[in-house]
Amino acid sequence: MAALKFLWEAFLLPLAEAMVPVVEDAVESFRPDVLVVDQQAVGGALAAERRGLVWATLATTSAEFTGALDGMPRVQEWIRDALRSLTLRTGAPSGAGDLRFSPYLTLVCTTEELAGPIGSGPGPVELIGPAVPLKRSAAPWFPWPWLDPGRTTVLVSLGTANHGAGDRFLRVCREALKQRADRIQAVIVDPAARPAHATDSPGRLDPDLLEVPAVPQLELLPHTGAVICHAGHNTVCEALLHGVPLVVAPIRDDQPVVAGQVVRAEAGVRVRFGRATAGQVGAALDAVLEGDDFTAGTRRVQEAFRRAGGAAAAAARLERLAAGGPAISLGSGFRM
Repeated sequence: MAALKFLWEAFLLPLAEAMVPVVEDAVESFRPDVLVVDQQAVGGALAAERRGLVWATLATTSAEFTGALDGMPRVQEWIRDALRSLTLRTGAPSGAGDLRFSPYLTLVCTTEELAGPIGSGPGPVELIGPAVPLKRSAAPWFPWPWLDPGRTTVLVSLGTANHGAGDRFLRVCREALKQRADRIQAVIVDPAARPAHATDSPGRLDPDLLEVPAVPQLELLPHTGAVICHAGHNTVCEALLHGVPLVVAPIRDDQPVVAGQVVRAEAGVRVRFGRATAGQVGAALDAVLEGDDFTAGTRRVQEAFRRAGGAAAAAARLERLAAGGPAISLGSGFRM
């Protein structure tokens, strides 16, 4: 709860106030029919309310939509009070609702097969699954000939915002993976590692474990048998979209919620980020690579993601909203 309070007070609320004049300048210049607002960038919602614009929420993580704060009414009321105070300070209409959730349309980048049941809310909700491109334009170079087709590739990544926090966990992963080098080849994303270069000969690299500061993740996932990660929503959804099971070790923010979703969907195993041993990480990895239940659970989520439609589905619903037509909900709303 202290981390949640810090997130709002030190980041989300100041960001919102700073954004309002910039977003309003963009609105004045571009004259949009619909404003699409990241759920945590509530300055966009404030600008829309001040200008009387139709706006849609884009939620790239599902944590706010699955009752994560159920049973903690004081926490929920504290967030609502903070948003009401923000509304008053920025001159938005007093009747503006909860700025995290649009009354017109909410797009959530998940499906119920992963997130679980989604309750009711102030407006239509569309579960579009992950909106993932085929590849990223600035993907780093990777030594593809290094991959051994005779072994399973395991990717270890703690995301882009955990530099320095994962040193102990990465050491544990290295130990667990080295113990399985007869059947596993590992790629570890470590911001402190030396970047891979086109001059690197595969024969001069460690044949069992490649450490680099970044990887072309979307291109690598089709060659990957499992992912060990921090349960960041983007990494989890990209892995499951490619049918790859997970070992999740949540650190902060929405990650414990997402990790719980992975376990309930039988798409992975959870370990403790600060206390997991090499034996525990290794056992979790063996389970997801060898267990039929995890294969089936991962496939269920993968198929649901593909059916949901991703970016194309989101665009179709936004076009309907811009045209003034009904935003028919595929989901059933969400709990606030």
